[in-house]
Amino acid sequence: MIDPKPATPAAAGKTSGKKRRFGGTEAQIRSALKFYKVLAYLTGAMLLLLCAELVARYGFGQYLFAGGTDALTGQPFGFGFAGAEPPGVLNGVNLSVTVLIVHGWMYVVYLMSNFRLWALMRWPFLKLILLALGGVVPFLSFIVEKKVHAEVEAELAANPQAPQRY
Repeated sequence: MIDPKPATPAAAGKTSGKKRRFGGTEAQIRSALKFYKVLAYLTGAMLLLLCAELVARYGFGQYLFAGGTDALTGQPFGFGFAGAEPPGVLNGVNLSVTVLIVHGWMYVVYLMSNFRLWALMRWPFLKLILLALGGVVPFLSFIVEKKVHAEVEAELAANPQAPQRY
């Protein structure tokens, strides 16, 4: 009687090294990388605006307004900082709140770009967490984007057979 033995990688025709596989074609990965890059810069810039707005709001009690009427003088108000409590501008657009809303929605789109790139590259879950932190820690999106871009380019160059072929 012959004892069955498990197949070894050498017997199965495989190499001993682990093969790198991606979740999409090279064109899909490059497209996801470009989308991520644009969103990283936009989200990072909006986060810096948000930080400046928070300093103005909580440090100095000022909001950024556009248009409206100056509550004290009754003159038209163009663009600038004014108090919110009591209202310094009547019927103006509160750009401070606009920055909050735009950054919030841009961060959601940024997270979608993170997920798309993460899924196509088949990275570990902690890498997705690091990518997501780029939108909430000031300046981190710029640093992470630079490193991620270099890493993706290096992995694509080092593994030309890894992208799926359809």
